[in-house]
Amino acid sequence: MTPRLTLLTDFGTRDGYVGAMKGVITTVAPEVALDDISHGVEAGDVEGAALTLERYWDRYPPGTVHLVVVDPGVGTDRRGLAVEADGRLLVLPDNGVVTRVISSASYWRAVALENQEFLGPDRSSTFHGRDVFAPAAAHLARGLELVRLGPAVDDPVHLPLPPAPIRRDDESLQGQVIGIDRFGNLSTNLPGRHLQESVEVEVDGRRISAATTYGEVEEGALLALVNSDERVEVAARGASAAQLLGVEVGAPVRLIRPSAG
Repeated sequence: MTPRLTLLTDFGTRDGYVGAMKGVITTVAPEVALDDISHGVEAGDVEGAALTLERYWDRYPPGTVHLVVVDPGVGTDRRGLAVEADGRLLVLPDNGVVTRVISSASYWRAVALENQEFLGPDRSSTFHGRDVFAPAAAHLARGLELVRLGPAVDDPVHLPLPPAPIRRDDESLQGQVIGIDRFGNLSTNLPGRHLQESVEVEVDGRRISAATTYGEVEEGALLALVNSDERVEVAARGASAAQLLGVEVGAPVRLIRPSAG
């Protein structure tokens, strides 16, 4: 089977940084199939990258290598990691970007990227994506055993995940916005199973009715629905819910029945 390697970065596509990484990867593993997930993560947005990674890492078959470089701590003493989780392999900085993967995996193990044999010979202090992570990922794609990259790590950095939704005295369910996509849709930490026709979603004091699809409302109207991640989402047909509501990640969201206060 052709080895497969995915890339997720905040590099954009204008400046050749992604190309430099691909050059290293294909030099080490010319047979690898490369999938660009995204290079449009907001610069340094580790939490956003973690949420994006959660969306696809286990959709790929076992043996896939996921390379993630969103690394505001490049050049510092933060570790580089290689992780095996439920049969998939990940190479990334130890800055919390793997939090959602290891929180949902049935098993995982990790090592630090320390074996110089499998890293680039000349390492820039500003481009570990090319000089550390890309060669390590390429060697894994060729079949290198994880343990050969370095010593075991049992304490990878964890991002603080949003607290579980809270059931309030009036039987409403309190959560928060955890992500905003390019359409301006608000993803929340509220499980989709709680959204019913008899429930409304309140964001910043504004109540929004539940729907099943975007097409059920008028152009520009707000709606709440269950998104593809099985979470409650607040959206606007043909518009940005984030802009219409003027909210950001972390904004409180409440599931309520129309008769509730």
